Amino acid sequence: MKIGSGTAPRSAGRGLTYLELLVALTVILVLATAIIPLSRWNEKRRREVWLRGNLTTMRSAIDLYHSYAKQGLIVQEDVEQMFYPPSLDDLVEGVDVGDPSSPETTHIQFLREIPIDPFTGEAEWGMRSYQDDWDSDSWGRENLYDVYSLSSMEALDGTWYRDW
Repeated sequence: MKIGSGTAPRSAGRGLTYLELLVALTVILVLATAIIPLSRWNEKRRREVWLRGNLTTMRSAIDLYHSYAKQGLIVQEDVEQMFYPPSLDDLVEGVDVGDPSSPETTHIQFLREIPIDPFTGEAEWGMRSYQDDWDSDSWGRENLYDVYSLSSMEALDGTWYRDW
């Protein structure tokens, strides 16, 4: 028996065989093809949450304006307004709010800025007046009753973003 001959036994290989490399690469490719659609779905879902948040923020601002106007704290310029704001820009610019019997007023902004629609990438929104039909896609400009997305894309749940 030779001791310390310096040769390693044949069973202890020094690297991967070509077949092992192919199997490992195949497993990685299968995992990658499963992850890519999942990440796209996750990105769309994230944008949907952002869209819902923006719509809720704008609708809450419209409702708050409406509430103040019905209480008589905001002076209405036109009867056609029906206590709703004239436009989104008026919610950003703000209005003077106060009791008509008191000379003191407070300037309130209902929105800091017009939010961006995450699916169109623009701060442009579809708008409806109180006098418009519920499914109208043109704004009558009497007042601002509701906002909706101008995106023509379909949501993950099968609905259209413009119907949210």
